[in-house]
Amino acid sequence: MKPKFFRKVLKNGMVVILEKRDLPVVSVAFAVRNGGVNESAEEKGISHFIEHLLYKGTPTRNAKKIAEEIEKNGGELNGFTDELITAYWCKMPSNHLDVALNVLGDMVKNPLFDEKEMEKERKVIFEEIKMRKDNPMTYVFDNIQGCLYAEPLGSPLIGSHKTMNSINRKSIIEKFKKVYTPNNLILTVVGDADFNHLVNFSEKFFGNEKGCVQKIIVKPKIGCKTETRKGIDQANLVFSYHTSLYGDKNSPVSIVLSTLMAGGMSSRLFAEIREKRNLAYAIKGDAEINKDFAYNFIYIGTTKENVEKVKEIVLKEFKQVSEELKEEELKQIKEQLIGNYRISMEDSQTQMVSLLMHEINENAKNFYDFEKKISNVKLEDVKELAKKAIKEHSFFALMPE
Repeated sequence: MKPKFFRKVLKNGMVVILEKRDLPVVSVAFAVRNGGVNESAEEKGISHFIEHLLYKGTPTRNAKKIAEEIEKNGGELNGFTDELITAYWCKMPSNHLDVALNVLGDMVKNPLFDEKEMEKERKVIFEEIKMRKDNPMTYVFDNIQGCLYAEPLGSPLIGSHKTMNSINRKSIIEKFKKVYTPNNLILTVVGDADFNHLVNFSEKFFGNEKGCVQKIIVKPKIGCKTETRKGIDQANLVFSYHTSLYGDKNSPVSIVLSTLMAGGMSSRLFAEIREKRNLAYAIKGDAEINKDFAYNFIYIGTTKENVEKVKEIVLKEFKQVSEELKEEELKQIKEQLIGNYRISMEDSQTQMVSLLMHEINENAKNFYDFEKKISNVKLEDVKELAKKAIKEHSFFALMPE
């Protein structure tokens, strides 16, 4: 059944999106077209810092009231910062849609940026940085981009102690005023809502201010790096390679190859490394495809002694795919991806994020072309990308001393 999809660009440049559903639940997000990819090396982490601070209060709502208005009405409240986007969202009963719109709208329009709260939250982010460093799996994910791209994209999204210490209230407010303007905002709702109501709210609540996001030049590279650490027992490694950007006709090829190699328990690498050889417990893979940068990655946790053996197996499997992949196996992977796509649409929050990410990259309506794009992937294109991955890949490993 075709989704009930609505999209409108308002006169002030703001985009309003709705996928209407009959269940009495709504997932609502206000998002801004700005993230880590828009930051200079000196201000790395500022987008994530602003995200934290928007939950700390407005002239009419303190942090407690923001949380209570959502949660006491049965809702969930959260947010995230990505490389291309910063989003503030909630999921709640649809009869409280206006609560969601007013609270989230107030947050993205009228933050206080209280100096005391800012210093408190800076300490919270310092702890988050430590937490990410202490988790080996998270740490290798945070560092693989540094092997794939020069700074600033090559630096972790969360920033460092140095950059976070350099960000003050003045720089926060300057960044906010440049970025959090109606022409950079997207309101996305999935659930039981009226589209005209969303449009009317947005037109009345927001003005006509114009802003712009900073455009950073993305410089791809190929790099391999290994670090050692005391106190860990497992080697954590990521194998990664550049792929086609979002919008390129070959970008679905990246998704197909990623799923074929490490997309679940039936994938080639899971079967070969874990089931056949018992060399690892966790084997995960995914495709990171955006309009400005794109890569596939494969994570594997194994023993220090087996790192080289695991790398050899990975390269061997890519070689086999590049030379021997058959239409029958490709057809199975396409069926898996289309099935996963349909299942993912069940949850309104997941669907809300998917629509947002497609809007950031191009246009939310293109999300619904996924099945067609995957179906059109050609065998030779998958084999060619596998061949490229063998020749031009990056690698990051965190190993026990």
